[in-house]
Amino acid sequence: MNTRRPLWTAEEMSAATGGRLVAPFAAHGVSIDSRSLTADDLFVALAGPNFDGHEFVGVAYEHGAAGALVTRVPDGIAGDAPLLVVDDTLAALEVLGAAGRARSKARIAAVTGSVGKTGTKEALRLVLAKQGRTSANLGSLNNHWGLPLSLARMAADTHFGVFEMGMNHAGEISPLSALAKPHVALVTTVEAVHSAHFASEEEIADAKAEIFAGMAAGIAVLNLDNRWFDRLAAAADNHGLTVLSFGADEAAEIHLVRSHLDEDGSDVVANVGGEMIRYRVGAPGSHWVNNSLAVLATVLALGADVASAAKGLAAMTAPDGRGRRHRVAVDGGHFDLIDESYNASPVSMAAALEVLGRTRPEADGRRIAVLGDMLELGNDAPARHRGLTDLVDVHAVDLVFTAGPMMEHLWDALPATKRGGHAQDSDTLAPLVATAVRPGDMVMVKGSAGSRTGVVVGALKVLDRSDDDAMPLRAANGK
Repeated sequence: MNTRRPLWTAEEMSAATGGRLVAPFAAHGVSIDSRSLTADDLFVALAGPNFDGHEFVGVAYEHGAAGALVTRVPDGIAGDAPLLVVDDTLAALEVLGAAGRARSKARIAAVTGSVGKTGTKEALRLVLAKQGRTSANLGSLNNHWGLPLSLARMAADTHFGVFEMGMNHAGEISPLSALAKPHVALVTTVEAVHSAHFASEEEIADAKAEIFAGMAAGIAVLNLDNRWFDRLAAAADNHGLTVLSFGADEAAEIHLVRSHLDEDGSDVVANVGGEMIRYRVGAPGSHWVNNSLAVLATVLALGADVASAAKGLAAMTAPDGRGRRHRVAVDGGHFDLIDESYNASPVSMAAALEVLGRTRPEADGRRIAVLGDMLELGNDAPARHRGLTDLVDVHAVDLVFTAGPMMEHLWDALPATKRGGHAQDSDTLAPLVATAVRPGDMVMVKGSAGSRTGVVVGALKVLDRSDDDAMPLRAANGK
């Protein structure tokens, strides 16, 4: 039996949701997926157009769920099972998340931005966890059900909360901010991402500025290098917030003094409120240098230890699907795989190609880019894809494989010597790439989530002939 203090008692859950307890239970976690559920979790049976979580309550109990949040007693479940019955499970999850936020004295940071928000959130989680109990969204649980779930998982004695907020339409961030009530709001940058749903970048900036809506007071951490800084700063001022700036611009309160980028990461000197701080960033790429400035600015805004946070950035590695590296053993040696398959935009594609360009393939190895469509770019999509040709040249990419109808524009613009292969989808492209790779290659795979370039990553990882599964190329200490 679990003897630690539960995350939620039966009385707390019932009071928060107004639900009816069929049989009392205590929960030590909250889950919406019976496959990843751990023992003593509350299983929330969400329902959508293509699924109904009530069908998996029995599986959840088999996996050790303490109880389930439901709208009815599911078929096959005993009438006296540990259930909390409510009218709407999503609404109940929202109020449970609100209750989790209300009982907490944690300092809360909210993170949004067109690119970099998940990586920056993970870096904040890493460095703040060394200073106190820290809670954050897992992966990209940043939407109308992911954020309530994350807040419901936050223990009452948490010191710091770091919560990512995502959107692809106007009006989506405001309710998330109102739920989280952050003390600090970070906007990493504003770019033409999800532009198919907006008439202009100004509208994208305004949608990001909704993160200030839930703040009665506090600090807005903004990127001074971004062209929409003034617009965001004005919105923050309208909410009575103090603005703290970061960036390469020397006028920023947290600004880059110098950096040295290498294949494994970067050595950085930054001016943080007048104090010079030297530190190492364990993830490679200039975008991670910029992310580190945002991290230090947010740590400062939260009132945490900046020097400790800077030291902790050496242990930062790129998250899964966002630059995580794998070494794949094959006959005759190995090739290295950079997994950027989670998502893509013109800005993040440029950053990923820069990282690929800094790598040093071994022996006769090649720099290979495997690129899927960048989605939701609106009328500019063909030109944005075709424009990647210049980046392929600048970063000395030897071979390019492409998947998807939009990537045909890049494929057509590439010189014949750089064409590795093209297919209409990632499933068809994957075996072409798997056949082409050879020892010494450095392969980077990137595309929007809808282009499913993760299929290519999977096809490459199964080539591994080592005793273990393809492991991260470098350990958490950056060595």
